[in-house]
Amino acid sequence: MSLQFILTVTLNGLTLASLYFIVACGFSLIFGLMRTVNMAHGSLYMVGAYVGFAVYDPLYASSAWASQAWLIGIVAGIGAAALVGLIMQVAFLGWMQGQELRQALVTIGLSIIIADQILATFGGNPFRFFAPDMLFGPVEVPIIGRYPVFRLFQVILAIAVGVGLWLLLNKTKLGIIVRAGVDDRQMLAACGINVPLVAATVFALGAGLAGLGGVIGATAQPMSLGVDVRFLLMSLVVVIVGGMGSIGGTALGALLIGLAEQWGQVLFPTYSVILTFVIMATVLAVWPQGLLGRKPT
Repeated sequence: MSLQFILTVTLNGLTLASLYFIVACGFSLIFGLMRTVNMAHGSLYMVGAYVGFAVYDPLYASSAWASQAWLIGIVAGIGAAALVGLIMQVAFLGWMQGQELRQALVTIGLSIIIADQILATFGGNPFRFFAPDMLFGPVEVPIIGRYPVFRLFQVILAIAVGVGLWLLLNKTKLGIIVRAGVDDRQMLAACGINVPLVAATVFALGAGLAGLGGVIGATAQPMSLGVDVRFLLMSLVVVIVGGMGSIGGTALGALLIGLAEQWGQVLFPTYSVILTFVIMATVLAVWPQGLLGRKPT
């Protein structure tokens, strides 16, 4: 096994971890911080990808808008996922706070409805975005050789998302309100804060991140129906491993799962999926709150 091969597999794991991080960040905001059980997070990923592609495809075919089509598709994907997430929170989940089983059952039902509506509206054919010219093609990486520019862009985007969320949660008034709401929602409401509005805003932000991940994921590899279950499970595993509500923990969890998945496919492809859940079971046994999660007080 050459050094070039080892570094290539590791970099593949890092780029996969970047995609998992972008999607799981939204799940961490909704499930980890707001304590809302959203089993339709993978469906929001698909909504972002499909709506983004519905906007992107005709623009890419036109000579006037082809160069901006991908960016417009991203905006459309984020907006559509955020809107669906906002409707879910306001219409269904907002008045079920603290009823985890009820939220889980409702969001499972919503994920089935969303998948059926996507199939009825867009059909079952797979599709893929074409990255803009500046992110298209390979670039020379030391030791590894030629490597897709877009995959490196995924890593940079994930870092930007992580830094942005950390600043939002730790350096802004909204972040202070969100963290205070996790500890004591009743006290927050007594201080005059519109808690339902804050919850809806955070849910829409988390859903928008899932939509962003959908467009990025559909640019890196073909998109088809059924990926919602995969990304829901991966988001759940990443947040459990890293620690609920922790952006740093989500990044660490995504890194471990991404590397484990890539190296598992190389070393023992038949059992690579099991490795992911072995990591989750081990973390739960030793650190029940996750690697960087906050211990219960």
